[in-house]
Amino acid sequence: MHIVSSVEDLSPISAVGVSIGNFDGVHLGHQALIRRTLEICRENVLRCVFVTFQPHPRCVLAPRKHVPLTNREGRMELLAAMGVKRVLELPFTSLMSDMTPREFTGNFLLPLGIRRLVAGHDFTLGKNRRGSAEVLRGLGAQYGFTVEQLAPVLLDGGIVSSTRLRQMIADGDVRGANRLLGRRHSFSGEVLHGDGRGANLGYPTVNLAKSEVLLPADGVYATFVQHGRHRFRAVTNVGQRPTFGGGAVTVESFLPGVSVNLYGQNVSLEFVERLREERRFESVEQLVAQIGLDVEQANYYLEAE
Repeated sequence: MHIVSSVEDLSPISAVGVSIGNFDGVHLGHQALIRRTLEICRENVLRCVFVTFQPHPRCVLAPRKHVPLTNREGRMELLAAMGVKRVLELPFTSLMSDMTPREFTGNFLLPLGIRRLVAGHDFTLGKNRRGSAEVLRGLGAQYGFTVEQLAPVLLDGGIVSSTRLRQMIADGDVRGANRLLGRRHSFSGEVLHGDGRGANLGYPTVNLAKSEVLLPADGVYATFVQHGRHRFRAVTNVGQRPTFGGGAVTVESFLPGVSVNLYGQNVSLEFVERLREERRFESVEQLVAQIGLDVEQANYYLEAE
């Protein structure tokens, strides 16, 4: 996949079909948009360019409020897996956020030789989100491109969107979120040395570095840990370990029946099901007993997967 940060880096290019979006999560709605854009480009013999932004606009406009659903590397891997060949990844700044729809079109779309624009159901661009599909149709009539806007993808009684996904994950509903994603919510990170407390309890854990993406609500989850070609069943605690006094949020995974040294390695953690909320136990013995039950329950869900 060819990824560039300026229109000039794609030149010479002409007769292009374009889709624009953040593609945060690359969920089922995004996947429908990507497939339709690729289809239109094949039918009309157009080069296909997907325009996105780095960082996510909300990371610039509201940095304390936004945590992405996928990191940049993961997003690009998902796009490539769907057959995307060209990505124009524009550096997003506050200056770009002040562009009018006409300025954005003139600066980034017309130089591509745009002929078709495929937009999602909630598409807008430009200052104050004034660049709706209808506004872009007006610009297209002047500059020689057409706009097709897709209907929303509906699932489980609602629209598939990054906003809905973010809320489900924040609530700990990873099962529901996975349905909207069309895959398991996951993140990758380096395995770090912990404080050894899990090993002392008889449940040694894999401790992951702080996630760049949105973590589910504090709690205990049935998960898979992926390392290279190996996938391990795991029970993962996301939270502050209140039985031991609390603190910063950590992600610790116990791999039942597995003895492997992963320190310093990069692994991927995939969430399958929330087993329970995180809670404080009156004694270490009660915690150990509960972990045993968690392992049994996790095996039930992971066996089904």
